[in-house]
Amino acid sequence: MIRWTADYLAPRGVHNARLNAELLLAGVLGLKRLDLYLQFDRPLSPEELAEYRERLRRRARREPLQYIDGTAAFRDLVLRVDRRVLIPRPETEGLVQEVLDWTRGRHDLCAVDVGTGSGAIALALATEGPFARVVATDAQPDALTAARENHALAAPGAPVEFRLGDLLAPVRGERFDVVVSNPPYVGDEEEAALDPEVRDWEPRTALFAGTGGLDVIRRLVPQAAEALRPGGLLAMEIGAAQGRAVAGVIQETEAFGAPRVRPDLAGRDRFVLAERL
Repeated sequence: MIRWTADYLAPRGVHNARLNAELLLAGVLGLKRLDLYLQFDRPLSPEELAEYRERLRRRARREPLQYIDGTAAFRDLVLRVDRRVLIPRPETEGLVQEVLDWTRGRHDLCAVDVGTGSGAIALALATEGPFARVVATDAQPDALTAARENHALAAPGAPVEFRLGDLLAPVRGERFDVVVSNPPYVGDEEEAALDPEVRDWEPRTALFAGTGGLDVIRRLVPQAAEALRPGGLLAMEIGAAQGRAVAGVIQETEAFGAPRVRPDLAGRDRFVLAERL
């Protein structure tokens, strides 16, 4: 089944076709990938085979594996994901780590996660960091519902509250120690170059931000300056070619210290950090 599936998916443009075959089959059987090879001669029941064929049909249409399985791992959390929300990426785990590194030696902090989507950033910070309170905002009601569901399922005790609205409008007048966001930062002109798994399935409002991809960031930065306490941290995920431009947007406000552009694990510019003056 794995060999046949890999041969079926590869000509349809699916990257790492054998890995996809293993993950699809492991999901159907409720096994880890290693267990597939420990039980290599296990036959599939008619019910398992029917479910496997349905999952394979969806994957051949380039639907992301995470949507097919309904879950995505993010740091210590297992989150439910579907087309309401962006699939959490390893790069965004790095954004959380940048914030956690900054919080060392600090206590009883308050943070706001702007554009929370699945709730990944907010829930990770609330469960791993010294945060007494995390507010998660999103302009999409469906996304906020998904985040609330993940709160209940993955981290029910985490001190997170959810608010509907555009960027920082839901917390206007409040002050925070951290403003963190993985905002939309893909340029409209980049759409054709994206994999179908991203372009055709994930929510456009979580991806695209006008020509150059900076429309949302340009609106977010001055709002963050209003929302942060003196010495507070602004932390954002950005596109690999946007570091200098985003640093410039931050400097234009004259409200922050020198911005720092940090790389992801692949060495590409991925995070921008700056403290409120």
